[in-house]
Amino acid sequence: MAVTADDSTFDPPPAEPLTSKEGWVRWVGRDTVPIELHPNWVDLDPASRADYDDARLDYHSSMIVVATPTIRDVITTVRRLLVLNRRQISARRGLILTGDSGTGKTTAITQLGRAHELNVRLRNPSRGHRIPVVYITVPPAATPRMLAVEFARFLGLPIARRANLTDITNSVCAVLCDVGCDLVLVDEIHNLNIATRAGAEVSDQLKYFSERIPATFVYAGIDVERANLFTGTRGKQIASRFTTVATRSFAYGTTIQRANWRALVATLEQAVRLHRHNQGTLTRHSEYLYRRTHGMIGSLVFLIRGAAADAIVDGTERITKAHLEAIPLDHTAESTPPPAAAKRPKTQAKTS
Repeated sequence: MAVTADDSTFDPPPAEPLTSKEGWVRWVGRDTVPIELHPNWVDLDPASRADYDDARLDYHSSMIVVATPTIRDVITTVRRLLVLNRRQISARRGLILTGDSGTGKTTAITQLGRAHELNVRLRNPSRGHRIPVVYITVPPAATPRMLAVEFARFLGLPIARRANLTDITNSVCAVLCDVGCDLVLVDEIHNLNIATRAGAEVSDQLKYFSERIPATFVYAGIDVERANLFTGTRGKQIASRFTTVATRSFAYGTTIQRANWRALVATLEQAVRLHRHNQGTLTRHSEYLYRRTHGMIGSLVFLIRGAAADAIVDGTERITKAHLEAIPLDHTAESTPPPAAAKRPKTQAKTS
């Protein structure tokens, strides 16, 4: 499993979220080199030690992204769609990522966007004003104008108070065609319910954007089937044009599934930057970690990051079971009964 690390120095500040081109470019170009452990950290003066510890806390605040099978599947699928959509004038194919909260949907599409933009930069080092990727989220109770404003806000286009939907849409489409955008990522698509009039109008607006902008569209949302995204005439049209990839929690029932979970834990453990932590400690607790997190990668990453931060703050420099126990998780992980222990195959006695 490939691992990348986020350097918080390159994370977009609150004023520059991923839903702005400045925040997106800043995030894509962040340093991915893991922070190095200082060989003589115990000899640092108090001020230097505080700075060093703070840098490690920043590192663990975002830490790593694991190339899970879902991320690899999404990247492979969309790369194929990008090729097949190149000469399509209309009815371009897209992808919908759906699943429970905490199963890595946002991580998957943002990593997809980052991989695509870095590939474009590699092939076109003098890219000039090109913006290959747009990332937006669907606002709650969205209207077509609100959606168009999200696109305009990403691009930094000025929006006059009296600007109508047509004006904003035309500006957005003209700019995105001019800057060579070929991948549009739309997150929180579950906020769109096409069974309602407002949701149907937003769906039509998205379709209009997809017809005007020569790009591949990727949607991500929580259980989009339950949000009626595929119901009615509009839903059937979406279903006929979009491939669906489902994100799920990790399973733990078979030998292979348990091995995959341990490999995930081991990958995350290798990214921890603590001076006294013994590699393999978390792997030995892999079944406990599964029962705590129910196989949700979001909960697992949060748990390990939090335990590592506590180990820096309290000076132990190692993650213990007590550290893990002290981290409160999300409501779903804390309120759902732990899964039953997996049954191990019985060893048959030899007969003479």
